[in-house]
Amino acid sequence: MRILVVLPTYDEAANIEEVLHRLHAAVPDAHVLVVDDSSPDGTADLAEKIGAELSGEGGLRRVEVLRRPSKSGLGSAYREGFRYGLINGFDVMVEMDSDLSHDPAALPSLLQAVDDGADLSIGSRYIPGGSIPDWSWHRRALSRWGNRYAGFVLGNDIADSTSGFRAYRSSSLALVDFHAMRAEGYGFQIEMAYRVMTAGGTIQEVPIAFVDRVRGTSKMSGWIVVEALVLVTWWGIRDRLLKVPR
Repeated sequence: MRILVVLPTYDEAANIEEVLHRLHAAVPDAHVLVVDDSSPDGTADLAEKIGAELSGEGGLRRVEVLRRPSKSGLGSAYREGFRYGLINGFDVMVEMDSDLSHDPAALPSLLQAVDDGADLSIGSRYIPGGSIPDWSWHRRALSRWGNRYAGFVLGNDIADSTSGFRAYRSSSLALVDFHAMRAEGYGFQIEMAYRVMTAGGTIQEVPIAFVDRVRGTSKMSGWIVVEALVLVTWWGIRDRLLKVPR
């Protein structure tokens, strides 16, 4: 399989070197697309430097950097990355955070699930073997009940539909019209899984340990949570109650 890992970045100079080296160690043949939103701390320049060091035989570039003119959001970065991957013929596309909250060593398990037939494999915190060692009980409860609410409203049994560590079979991405999506953050992750499910795709969850970032600051905000709640409620009303054709 030709594998593309999409890494959205904004002010991740403290983490980008380590995450790229650990990705290369975990999946040496994978290609990485760093989608950088004009980080003022020089993340894009550092990623290009590390990419040159990790070049394969004959100077084959394993790391590419897509520089965007302004901060445009997580969902937008993944949509750009998926378009790049489809145009360039990659078989599998991976989403993961660039702050090391997602352990690159877990990536082979996600890829194996796709190789075994899944259209989408999700790194899950809420199935046996998954964990969030650093979270407080109330943060854990909010996340778990948010996922349960999404599952109830949308009619699926995904334990962790908000997880941003996942791998898609490219043929499934071509069917879900991700180009038309506008959600960001958790809403983007939930909608992508929902679209794969409604398109008849197979989804498999793989246990992961999610750890909080050690360096840098989180880009998530309260608005991201509100957006996801509103969108999930609307999708449930539209598709399960009103049955509006799409």
